[in-house]
Amino acid sequence: MVVVEVNGYTIEPGANLSGANLHRTVLEGANLASANLAQANLSETGLKMTNLREANLTGANVQRTNLFRANLEGANLYRANLQMANLEGTNLEEANLTGANLRFANLIGADLSGANLEWAKANEDSTWPDGFDPVAAGVIFED
Repeated sequence: MVVVEVNGYTIEPGANLSGANLHRTVLEGANLASANLAQANLSETGLKMTNLREANLTGANVQRTNLFRANLEGANLYRANLQMANLEGTNLEEANLTGANLRFANLIGADLSGANLEWAKANEDSTWPDGFDPVAAGVIFED
């Protein structure tokens, strides 16, 4: 297992990074499966192709973050701020996005199979996978 230190935090699968400030950190391709990132600041972070399977991102600030082709299968993103995040091609199967902020988010090509999007907030500039109906999934559109 590869263990990395970033901003004084140990980055590894299952790591407890609750409340960590990882703003503008590059963690592309890292394995953060089952990590606790609740309330963490991941804004403008490079998480392209990162494994966040079953990670806890409750209330995390993931604004303007690049999650291109990341694995967020089964992740808890309850009330996470994903405004302007790039989630293109991301695996969000069975993810909990209840109450998440998806305004201006790019979800083109994302896998939302079984994802919970109730009360998630989006706007007309949020983009979705072909054939996906965000309203039927419980997304609320606001300006």
